[in-house]
This record gives sequence, C-alpha cells and structure tokens, in this order.
Amino acid sequence: MALNLSQKQQVVAELAEVAGKAHSLVAAEYAGTTVSQMTAMRKKARETGVYLRVVKNTLAARAVSGTEFEVVKDALTGPLLYAFSTEEPGAAGRLIKEFAKGNEKLKAKVVSVEGKLLPAAHVEVLASLPTREQALAMLARVLAEPASMFARVVKAVADKQGGGEAAPAEAAAETA
Repeated sequence: MALNLSQKQQVVAELAEVAGKAHSLVAAEYAGTTVSQMTAMRKKARETGVYLRVVKNTLAARAVSGTEFEVVKDALTGPLLYAFSTEEPGAAGRLIKEFAKGNEKLKAKVVSVEGKLLPAAHVEVLASLPTREQALAMLARVLAEPASMFARVVKAVADKQGGGEAAPAEAAAETA
C-alpha cells in the first residue's frame, strides 16, 4: 500500500526523532524472513529497547539527515530493516545477531555508531558490548577491588606481627 505525502512526512518525522536519540543503528537485509520470524523479532525488540522498522530507503535517508547517522545514506540499498538502539548501544547488534543465527537470510548490511559507518561484520563487536547492568557490575567490581586488597594487606600484616586477634588477648594477660 502506497503512502500519501502526509503519511510519508509522519514516517520521516518519527524516524528522525528516534535517530536523534539513538545510540546505534543496524540496517539488515531481511528478504526471505517469514512473518512469524519478523513478529518474534519485533516482540524481542520492544523488550530490549530497540526501535525496529521497515521503511523505504529514501524515507530513511531523509530521516537520518542532520543526525549522527547521516553517514549511512549512501549505503542504503535494497530492502532493509532498520534497528535503532534507544537504551544501550549494543541492543540492536544483539537482536540482529540473535535472529541471524536462526535465519541465514537476515544479514547485517550497515552498522553505525557515534557518527561512523562501520562494516557489517562489526555487528559482532556491537553485539558483544556489555549491557548497562553488566557495565555497572564491572564498575562496582573495579571500585571495590582496592578496598578489598587493602583489607587483605592489613590482615596479612596483623597475622605476621602476632597472630591478629590473639595479640590483644595476650597483652591483656601480661598486664594482669
């Protein structure tokens, strides 16, 4: 079904708004993907904070104009599925990688992060980025490590100097 001018303008405006806030973009060839596979992919996209949309490449090119994804305009050819990561940078890469395992016809074609156009093979790198929770856990471990190392050193010094807790008990017995 063909869109009229106002509908096209709405699609471009919606995509431009998403592109302005997104962290990364993965465009994938989806020809040959079944309806049930696309439905499952859309459901997973909603759960993981990925904006997933199939639009004409000319409309997508207009929508990304003026955003950091403008670098992909020349690479938009063929039927493409656009996945914008809205919550964390690696979400779109993980989504496309996960569904490409079960569907060899779904192939990443364009990857863009921070205003850079990357080869399609970088979808693996994008997918391997930690989630927000994983990154926070890593940070907490890094911040807690110096304190735990200090505690181990203090305990080792106390053990070396007289057995740790036994030293104050012996000192009290000697004074009595």
